[in-house]
Amino acid sequence: MLDRSRTRAGASHADALRETVEFAKQAEALGYHRFWVSEHHSVPGVAGSAPTVLAAAVASATEHIRVGTGGVMLPNHQPLVVAEQFGVLESLFPGRIDMGLGRSVGFTGGVRRALGHGKEDAEAFGEQVRQLLGFLDGSQREHPGVHAFPAEGLRVPPFLLATGSGADLAAELGLPLVIGAVRGEQRMLDAIGRYREHFRPSHWSPYPYVVLSATAAAAETAEQAERLLVPEAWASAYSRTHGVFPPLRPAEEVLALDMTDRERALFTDAMRGQIRGTGEQAAAELDALARRAGADEVLVTTSTYDRAELLDSFSRLAVSFFNRTATTANARTVSQM
Repeated sequence: MLDRSRTRAGASHADALRETVEFAKQAEALGYHRFWVSEHHSVPGVAGSAPTVLAAAVASATEHIRVGTGGVMLPNHQPLVVAEQFGVLESLFPGRIDMGLGRSVGFTGGVRRALGHGKEDAEAFGEQVRQLLGFLDGSQREHPGVHAFPAEGLRVPPFLLATGSGADLAAELGLPLVIGAVRGEQRMLDAIGRYREHFRPSHWSPYPYVVLSATAAAAETAEQAERLLVPEAWASAYSRTHGVFPPLRPAEEVLALDMTDRERALFTDAMRGQIRGTGEQAAAELDALARRAGADEVLVTTSTYDRAELLDSFSRLAVSFFNRTATTANARTVSQM
C-alpha cells in the first residue's frame, strides 16, 4: 500500500500524518505486506514531505509489516545523506525497511529553488542512484575515505520508480522496478518488456522483479466505489486549473459544484482508468492487469475523503485479492503503500 498523507478539508497536516501512522497499523492487521509513504514539497493537500522521518514513525507503530518509501526523490537530496538515513532505519528496524527511489523534482520553480535543486538535477539521476548504492555496499570511489555509517554493509532493498527512463536504468543496475498502471497500458507493457529483456542480475536482485502500482477502490457496490474516487479526481482537476493541489473534499460537495467546462473535462478525465467495483470486481481487474504485466506484486493506492470508507475499501480489496490469488499457483503479494 502507498499512502501519501493526504489532508482533508477541515483537518490539519498533523492530522494527516497521524492518520498515516494509524492506517499503517490497520494495513498490518489486514495482512498487507508493505506500507510505503511518499515525498511531496509545498503541496497544501499533502502532508508527506519527509518520507524517511515518517517511515520511522510507521515502523515504530507496527510490528512486522515492511515499511518504505515510494519514494524518496533523489534529485532533492545528496546520496550520502539518503544512504545514512536508510542505514539508521535499517539499524533500528532490521529486515523491515524498503528504499524506493524516484527522480521527480519540486512541483514549481519556487519549490525547486527552495530545495536548492532544479530540473537539470533529474538528468543526473542515474549517477545519483549509483552513488547511493555504492555508499550502501561500500563500493563508491568518487569520494575516497567517505563512508555512509551506519548504512555501509547493511542490506536495504532498493526499488526504482519508473519515471522517464527509470525502467531502463533499473534493468541496467539490476534493481526491482515499480511502474504505474493508470494510463497507457501498452506503453507500460513495453517498458516492462525492455526491463526484463535487458535486466542485468546484481547482488541487489538476481532476477527482474516488477511491482505494479495502481489506484483501486472497492465498496459494497460499483457505484459506491466510484464515489470514493471523486475527491482525488476533483483535487487533480483543481490543481490543473488553479495551480494548487487542495485538501480532499467530500464526494457530495464535489458533485454539487458548478464546474467550468474545463474543470468538468479535467475531472472526467481524472476519473478514467482507475480500478473500481465491489471487492471481487476490483480484485479481478487488478489480478488480470497483474497477469498481463507479469507483475510480482501489486502496489495499491487510494485517496478519498472518508477514512472509514477508505479502510473498508482496502479491507474488501485485501480479502478478495488474497482469496483469489491463494487459489493460483502464481500467487502475488498485495503491497499497501
